[in-house]
Amino acid sequence: MLLKKLTLSHDEKKGNWALKEDGKDRALRRFDTKADALKRGVLEGALGKDGGSVKIQRKDGVYQEERTYPRSADPRSSKG
Repeated sequence: MLLKKLTLSHDEKKGNWALKEDGKDRALRRFDTKADALKRGVLEGALGKDGGSVKIQRKDGVYQEERTYPRSADPRSSKG
């Protein structure tokens, strides 16, 4: 099963945080703050019942972390 892959990054032009599917330009959801996006259940809800992974960037564009939902879908060989 192939997991959906999303990235949460800061959108300088719009001044908010955008959650986008990797390889696509349009945001699935937008958030006023990064904290709003990282609240319990928000990212998991955006991925839907099949789950997937979300790469989270800092405001400067450097990757901060990656989260996999559900946790059971996290590849065993990953370091995280």
